Order: sequence, then structure tokens, then C-alpha cells
Amino acid sequence: MSDQAVAEYRIEDLAHHSGATVRTIRAYQDRGLLPKPERRGRSNVYRDTHLARLRQIADLLDRGYTLASIKELLEAWDAGRGLGGVLGLVAEVHGPWTDEEADRISRSELNERFGGRPDDDAVGEACELGVLERIPGRPDEFLVPSPQELAVASELYAAGVPLVAITGHLRELRGQVEHIASRFLEFTTEHVFARYLGHVPPTDTDAAEAAAMVRRLRPLAQQTVDAELARAMRLLATRHLQQHLGAAGAAQPSGPTPVALPAGTVRAVQELVGPDHVAEFIRAATEREIQARTMNELVGRGGR
Repeated sequence: MSDQAVAEYRIEDLAHHSGATVRTIRAYQDRGLLPKPERRGRSNVYRDTHLARLRQIADLLDRGYTLASIKELLEAWDAGRGLGGVLGLVAEVHGPWTDEEADRISRSELNERFGGRPDDDAVGEACELGVLERIPGRPDEFLVPSPQELAVASELYAAGVPLVAITGHLRELRGQVEHIASRFLEFTTEHVFARYLGHVPPTDTDAAEAAAMVRRLRPLAQQTVDAELARAMRLLATRHLQQHLGAAGAAQPSGPTPVALPAGTVRAVQELVGPDHVAEFIRAATEREIQARTMNELVGRGGR
């Protein structure tokens, strides 16, 4: 790199400063993601604009964008439409969706919370699931993205649930929750965000409005799931308890209980009123009997 006011880089220097490989830089040039360098004699010269573009690409890749979508964004930028609003929307969506803060845990503390002895297989599965994250250069310490999730696993283990059952349950639960999240995103995209996504990529104004809407709607998914989970747990846990306690501990049904009449009684009623009027006759007779007993009870009280 020269000492001029405007920095200049050879491709090897650009790779060093950007973190990309020489091969990747050339591939980006071939795909139109990176402007062509200035040709000076037999050498290519890159500038700070190339370095900034490489860092933009790396940031968007980290956020999950494909190279094709990144190319559309960068072409919009080069056409003068700007990336400020779009990158603001990207940052809003990519930001934390919970107030929970990550924590760290040592390997010894982890062992103590889960049986008191090392279990490399369990740790490996926890890392695969993202419950734990390894910290480069610190083999005896882990990042815990969700301390609440780890605390739940610890409580379940203390209650007697095997680790293999806990991880299996988490895998199943994660798939179901991801389905709920997908449905919520489809729902809000159709009814809320479609109006902001008429252009690809959206304009700065539309992207800024969409980012503000994300901030407003961010807590709604969790609030809805919390309320519905509480309702379902109350309903199903009560039903589950009744089933396990058996008939003696189960609550009595609140609706009417069917009564089987003797066959001879039913035949006598049929002969009296005909088969089409059996139910009506029995209902009228029952009501008459109830009324008679009520009157007898009232008369009895009056004579005391």
C-alpha cells in the first residue's frame, strides 16, 4: 500500500485488510459484485471503495443474504437509490428478538449442574443445538445465548429427565416453534409488509417504514404465543391430571347424564302413545313428576 492520501492496495493487501481470499475477490469481480480495479501497467490497483464494498458483502452474507440478493442491493446503491434504509431494515430484523442477555459458563460449573461428571457427547449436542457456543481459545468456557433455556434443561435434569430426552424434546419443540414463527411471518407479510416490498430492493422510505413496523410488531409474536401456551397448558394439564387420577379423582361431567329405561317401560309407552312420541311423553311425565314433588315440598313447609 502506498503512502498517498488516497489508499491503494494490491489484491494481496486488499485480501489481508478485508479478510477475503484473493480467489474470493476475483470471483466477486467476475459476478459484478465488486468494481473492476484500475489497471496500472501490469498491476491492478484497488482503493478504499473496494475495501468498503467487500466489508458490506461480508456483513450481508453474515446476515443470511445470498450473493444474488446482495448483487441486487449493491446495484440499487450504485444506481443512486441508497442502501441506508435497506441496511436499517436488515439491522432491525437481524437484531435481538428478546431482552434476554447471553451469559458464560465454565466447564466445571456445567458439569456440576448436570450430574457432576464430564459428558462430552452431551456438550457436543448442546453446541450443535446452539444451547452452548464454544469460545475460540477457551476450551473450558462456553457462551450461553439463552441462560433461561439452559436453566430449564438444568431443572428438568434435576427432576429426573435424562439428557437425551431433554435434547430430543428440544429438537421436536424447535421444529414446532419454527413452524409458528413461519406462519406469523407469512401472516404479517401478507397483511402488513407487502405494501413496503413493492420494489426489490425497497426504497429508503419504504425500508425505513418497514423497520419501524418491525419494532412495533416485534413483541406481538411472543405475547401471542405466551398467552396461547398458558391457555393450552391450563386446559390440557387439568385434563391430563384427571385422566391419570382415574374416575375417583376426575371431576364430574357438568352436562346431563343419559339414563337407560327398562325395555318393558319403553314398550308400554310405545303402545300408549305410539313409537314417534315416546321421547315427548317421557319428557312430559318427568316434568310433571318434578312439579308434583315441588308442590308437595311447598305444602309440607307451609304446614310446619
